[in-house]
Amino acid sequence: MPTPPIVTRPLTSDDWPVIERLFGPNGACGGCWCMYWRLPRGGKLWEESKGAPNKRSFKKLVTNGNVHGCLAFAADEPVGWCCVGPRADFPRVERTKALRVEWDETTWAVVCFYIRSGWRRHGVAGALLKEAVNVARRGGARSLHGYPVRPSAGGDGDIPAAFAWTGVAPLFQQAGFRDVTPPGNPRDIFIKRPAR
Repeated sequence: MPTPPIVTRPLTSDDWPVIERLFGPNGACGGCWCMYWRLPRGGKLWEESKGAPNKRSFKKLVTNGNVHGCLAFAADEPVGWCCVGPRADFPRVERTKALRVEWDETTWAVVCFYIRSGWRRHGVAGALLKEAVNVARRGGARSLHGYPVRPSAGGDGDIPAAFAWTGVAPLFQQAGFRDVTPPGNPRDIFIKRPAR
C-alpha cells in the first residue's frame, strides 16, 4: 500500500484532542507532554511534574493559545509534532550551560520533535522543521535555534528515537541551519535566520 503524503500545519488552540491522540497515554515520552523545556529546572520538580501534572499544564497552554508548534498528518491521522516558540518560553534551555548562546526577544527555538512509531524515517521530521521555520518567521523570529543530539563517541551514528527528541544534526543542516557549536561544547547548537 502506498504511504499517504505528509501534510503539516501550525497548531491551533482547538487542537488539544489531536495532541492527546498523537501523544497517547504516556504523553509522547514518559509523561513529558512537551513540558521538559518549559519548567525552570529538572530534578525533583521534573519528577513531580511528569504525567498528569504536565498534561494539565500543557492542555491549558494549548487551549489558551500559548503554545507555538506544528503538527504532521498522514491522511487524517496525526503522525508528528514539533514544538517551536520564543526562546524565552523555554527557561530550561537557558539553565542548560551547554546551550547558552547570545539571544534576544526575537530569538525562537525548535526544542522538540515527536514522531509516532511507524512513521519515523519517512520524512516527517523534515516536513515539521520546514513548517516550524514558517511558524517562527510569521511570529517575528529573526533568529531560530536548534539543539540536535549527537551520537555518543564510538557509537555507530544511530540514535534511538527516544533520545533524538531535539532532532539530529543532518535534519537541521538539510533545512539550512548553520552549526555554531563552540569548540569542545558537549551539545550542538544550530542557527537559522528565517527569510522575511
